[in-house]
Amino acid sequence: MKQLMLGNAAVARGLYEAGCCVISSYPGTPSTEITEEAAKYDEIYCEWAPNEKVAMETAFGACLAGKRSFCAMKHVGLNVAADPLFTMSYTGVNAGMVVGVADDAGMHSSQNEQDSRHHAIAAKVPMLEPSDSAEALEFTKLAYELSEQFDTPVLLKMCTRVAHSQSLVETSGRMEPAVKPYEKDIAKYVMMPGNAIRRHPFVEERTRRLQAWAETASINRVEMSKAEKGDTTVGVITSSTSYQYVKEVFGDAVSILKLGMTNPLPVKLIQDFACKVEKLVVVEELDPVIENHCKALGLAVSGKDFLPVEGEFSQNLIAKKMGEEVYEGRAIDDPIPPRPPVMCAGCPHRGLFYTLSKNKCTVLGDIGCYTLGAVAPLAAMDMTLCMGASISAVHGFNKALGAEAEGKTVAVIGDSTFMHSGMTGLANIAYNQSNSTVIILDNSITGMTGHQQNPTTGYNIKGDPAGKIDLEALCKAMGFTRVRVVDPYDLKACDTVLKEELAVEEPSVIISRRPCALLKYVKHSAPLKVDVVKCVGCRSCMRIGCPAISIREGKAHVDATLCVGCGVCEQLCGVKAFQSTGKEG
Repeated sequence: MKQLMLGNAAVARGLYEAGCCVISSYPGTPSTEITEEAAKYDEIYCEWAPNEKVAMETAFGACLAGKRSFCAMKHVGLNVAADPLFTMSYTGVNAGMVVGVADDAGMHSSQNEQDSRHHAIAAKVPMLEPSDSAEALEFTKLAYELSEQFDTPVLLKMCTRVAHSQSLVETSGRMEPAVKPYEKDIAKYVMMPGNAIRRHPFVEERTRRLQAWAETASINRVEMSKAEKGDTTVGVITSSTSYQYVKEVFGDAVSILKLGMTNPLPVKLIQDFACKVEKLVVVEELDPVIENHCKALGLAVSGKDFLPVEGEFSQNLIAKKMGEEVYEGRAIDDPIPPRPPVMCAGCPHRGLFYTLSKNKCTVLGDIGCYTLGAVAPLAAMDMTLCMGASISAVHGFNKALGAEAEGKTVAVIGDSTFMHSGMTGLANIAYNQSNSTVIILDNSITGMTGHQQNPTTGYNIKGDPAGKIDLEALCKAMGFTRVRVVDPYDLKACDTVLKEELAVEEPSVIISRRPCALLKYVKHSAPLKVDVVKCVGCRSCMRIGCPAISIREGKAHVDATLCVGCGVCEQLCGVKAFQSTGKEG
């Protein structure tokens, strides 16, 4: 059966058809939909893990037990899971295990650009790179065959464009292999030094065998030019979505070596291809991994001398850099005003960030939709590094500056991010006793990646009741005697609690708790309206940056289609110009 399918959905379908039984992942754009789609297949057990390291270790346990397993993450999540990955390369697997990693060239939803091929090279594990949805399905199934044939975890590298674009795929039925019996093997699976040192030669030999496989593998294919007179002037080596761009720009006018396996890279196949063309060009996003491999083979090759090492590629970029016609398109006469991302109308984080801004706090932030607290007009964030870093950083900041910082510096972190990697930082504060204030922004969901459950929500990936972690009890158990809960819609309470906790000379936790305004079960109050007679046009309400509020003809105006009646703006209005419409949303 043929159908249009999103790249991530195609991976999920491949997992189903390959007989995968256990999936453990942590949501991260652009990988999230793989696990969400896989959860629709009842034959596969799926879960959201607290973080990527836990997810990978869970998947490893499942493959050790003899069933095919999978875990998915975005590129920065692979950093978190690198510890088990590097050692799993030594242990190998029992049943097949595949790790999906999605890179985000262009940083559409990420704090850095990272080329995950470096992880594959460093960990010495094979990596496959599909270039469309059909290959996403095909390569997922192939990854399990390679995993079991070569006794290795296999990385399946997606990217934003392949993950979030649709193309035609052909589906088939599920073929679940027999469970592989678990057999105790201390020398293989117990990686203490005496055993690990004997596993390293196995890894090197496996790499040589994989490279030999790559030389003739059908996923590494040569497409010679079909131009007039068999023009072979230019030969392009490429992979992933870059292959699609090259094909759209050149069609059959250039010869192409399309690599589906990008670690280990073939040698003879590349050398033979180079002999057939006059000029060799490598087109690859981000780092010159393939290009450097070619140079190490002594080949004259160009690529990053004219193509950028940063940002996402496009058809026009390839055309411009390689001397082809650039499609200009058509533009409207009037320029489109910029629309920077903002927190949603009624976002529970807005009142808290307004309070932090008003009190001129130094705010060490974290990864989540609340990172938008850094955006004007609130501008209430000073640092964002990686998941969980806010809590560790506020401890170091306060240890360095002491009383100079303690009374005005806080860390903010979301509930899901706190469970991901914030707890260890909080343990550090409790253990080493910095006078630090940590604010957990509990909006009862993992918001940034599209409303996934987490260990604090009480529901699992399918929405069924699950174990729920009590944040207050957890923080107290970790050694905090001061744990306060505040409603971020109540500005006065936020201000009072913040001042009190910054004033005390001991570690403290503030939990800012209100569900995300976009959750389906949240019942909103009636939208507000402005009494234009009372409104004096002071713009105090604009200080919170709510997208539902604007100024029209010198007066505040509320868009009733956006307003959820949170009342935060009402608390800022000295002339009480905001009134309820009485019509609940």
